[in-house]
Amino acid sequence: MSSLGRVWRSGWVQAVIAILALVLAATLFWWRGPEWGSVFDAFRFVIWSWIVLAFALNVVSTLFRALSWRMTIGQALPHRHQPRFDHVFSAFGVGLLANAIVPGRLGELARVATLRRHLPDAPPGTSATLVGTVFAHRLFDLVPATILVVWVLLTAEVPHWAVVAFGIAALVGFALFTVAWLGARRHHRTVMSEGVGSIRDLLVMARQGLSVLNAPVALAGAVLLQCLGWLMQLLAVYVAMQAFGIDAPLPAAGLVLVLMNVATIVPLWPGNIGLVQAAVAVPLRNYGVPYATGFAYGLALQGIEIACGVGLGLIALAREGISFAMLKRMQDEEDSAEDALEGVHEMVDELEHEAGRESAAVPR
Repeated sequence: MSSLGRVWRSGWVQAVIAILALVLAATLFWWRGPEWGSVFDAFRFVIWSWIVLAFALNVVSTLFRALSWRMTIGQALPHRHQPRFDHVFSAFGVGLLANAIVPGRLGELARVATLRRHLPDAPPGTSATLVGTVFAHRLFDLVPATILVVWVLLTAEVPHWAVVAFGIAALVGFALFTVAWLGARRHHRTVMSEGVGSIRDLLVMARQGLSVLNAPVALAGAVLLQCLGWLMQLLAVYVAMQAFGIDAPLPAAGLVLVLMNVATIVPLWPGNIGLVQAAVAVPLRNYGVPYATGFAYGLALQGIEIACGVGLGLIALAREGISFAMLKRMQDEEDSAEDALEGVHEMVDELEHEAGRESAAVPR
């Protein structure tokens, strides 16, 4: 790696950049943000029972998405090596927490590493296969996302700038799905060692994780579960509207859900806090919602989502016997595909060591 690359990957450099981005974002929020007094007042009149219901719907959404991943894995691994659902759900929770505290969506690798620990007798190449299932599982979001976008365009009051963003996101998404579909059609079951050394070998194994794309019944089931997960999220967004007394129809909740996802595609600063709230508050003006109220509502929505991911993740950590500090050490040293897989192997080893140390510390 070049010296510039080594400097960029330095933890201190990344920390400084993250702090500067956060300070810049906070300055912009305070200078060009809403009337903060009105934002704080909006929380005084919140009906918290609706917030609790929205949180519960997010938990149910996570359950459906974990079931979808479990079905995807079922088509990729031999029957005798199928993981139990509680292990899949626990790994999914660890991934949610890692995504919340570790930059770069390393939670996807963290959930693979966590689940791999529960498959000690699985054949070589299982780690790459599980990475492929994660990729396939993420692709399934395209179906409910497309349905939601079409419905919103037909029924909601969509700003012109949002239509352009929808189009770009749709083109990128379907390009990725086409590449994955073609890769799955060329799939073959060559088994290689876990210590793979080339990108070609890694891709051959990862295609096994896309096996569900060649199984129509399982594919339909996995996609349906993802759709149910998105439906629960839509209902959570609508229920949270009731908490703030926002009298807007269900299509407005769909518009909010789409724009929240668009606003978090590119992480400009931690959580894109502020940008997400603006993406929520601006279109709600068309429904007679004051900007400050919409901004407060956006804060609550992001808080509910973070609380769900962190809460389930902490429970999963306790179940797996992994410390919070362990996730902080899950940082890739390189950007290549081989290093990503090597990182999974290192995570598995470290998680095994961490869990063993925790269990040894428990008095008999």
